[in-house]
Amino acid sequence: MKIEQIYTGCLAHAAYYIESKGEAAIFDPLREVDAYIGRAAKDGARIKYVFETHFHADFVSGHLDLRNKTGAKIVFGPTAMPNYDAIIAEDGQVFKVGDWSIKVLHTPGHTMESTTYLLIDENGTKHGIITGDTLFIGDVGRPDLAQHVVTTLTEDKLARLLYKSLREKIMPLPDNLIVYPNHGAGSACGKMMSKETTDTLGNQKRTNYALRPDMTEDEFVKELLTGLTTPPGYFPNNVLMNIRGYTSLDDVMSNAKKPLLPDEFEMVANATRALLLDTRSAEDFSKGFIPNSINIGLDGNFAMWVGEMIKDIKQEILLVTNPGDEEQALIRLSRVGYDNTIGYLKGGFETWKNFGKETETVNRIDAAEFSKLYNQHLLVCDVRKKSEYDSEHVIGAKNVPLNEIYSHLAEIPKDKPVILHCAGGYRSMIAASILKQLGYENITDVRGGFTEIALTAVPKTEYVCPTTLL
Repeated sequence: MKIEQIYTGCLAHAAYYIESKGEAAIFDPLREVDAYIGRAAKDGARIKYVFETHFHADFVSGHLDLRNKTGAKIVFGPTAMPNYDAIIAEDGQVFKVGDWSIKVLHTPGHTMESTTYLLIDENGTKHGIITGDTLFIGDVGRPDLAQHVVTTLTEDKLARLLYKSLREKIMPLPDNLIVYPNHGAGSACGKMMSKETTDTLGNQKRTNYALRPDMTEDEFVKELLTGLTTPPGYFPNNVLMNIRGYTSLDDVMSNAKKPLLPDEFEMVANATRALLLDTRSAEDFSKGFIPNSINIGLDGNFAMWVGEMIKDIKQEILLVTNPGDEEQALIRLSRVGYDNTIGYLKGGFETWKNFGKETETVNRIDAAEFSKLYNQHLLVCDVRKKSEYDSEHVIGAKNVPLNEIYSHLAEIPKDKPVILHCAGGYRSMIAASILKQLGYENITDVRGGFTEIALTAVPKTEYVCPTTLL
């Protein structure tokens, strides 16, 4: 039997492909499904099942397109109630894929329908568990997401269900099983996931805080709920799309692949309420961009920040990308449910410039220049997360986390210079583009962010903690 993890870094997402004797199954696929179909074709296999561990919040699954293109049957765990035909499995039910068996273990806690799939080989030997968001490497799934869709499913209730699921369904399993989770470090579905994307169950029992054998239920709930940040705003929308169904990605792409020359691009922008989304790097954007554009670069956690900063998932979007990046941007938007792109700038920003169209820039300085300019009376806005800021920050800097910037605008004056920084320069350029769109003219961004500032003589707090680059 073949078992392959198909990992997508920008979403910290893992899908799984298994094949035995000409039959295949896909677990938790992303929305673009042709790669899975191609993988099965390479083995001469038929995709028999699409297994879903739960209704995902952080991405739109490809289960419906896979079913429609291959005839595969969709399988959910107990209590799932999708608005389309699917097999709702019973706890303990077994599905055959070639010589291998897939056993359903209902493990509610992250969500009510959350399910773990136990992989059993042709000899009856237990090989591994595909855990979805029930068990990660170093962490477990957060229990506070479902209440944003069903208010009665409180985080306390789900945390207690997760405690029981882990102890009654997962921890009794053999230590040599391989744990195959749905996410790794960087996902917002947990709070302290490892960079490793697989491990043995035995090692997780020894090292994962949530699997301590002497842990009481109340201790588990307290530790699990402590430190949870507000989930991205798009999560409930993705859950509903996964429950109710969605437009085929082929149709989304067909509607969005409309190359527009500058005059037509400008006309469409003026005639609609489309958001101008520039996906180039922060450095390229700073040197020139179309007025009123928002910069969210493809070179970072693009999909997550789109979901955080573009509040309306139905927002019409006009794209500005580097030539050749249009399809990648469209696919990555669709992964998180942003299906209303109505065109892109043909030839990218250089074409816009060559047509003599209006442009703007963002002033950008390096850390050494910031060090020369720095004084405690200059407004420095640190757009990192509060936890990053609390670890170490420039003395006098004001913490305005990027995902909260719209609620802090009154604290950022338009009549004074403002210097922005994050950890590496990605998030601060998103913030700069938003402020420029809102009429803030005297904005300066620090290239390299706090990672570079920390190497200068600028006064900082004394507690040092590693920071991420994006």
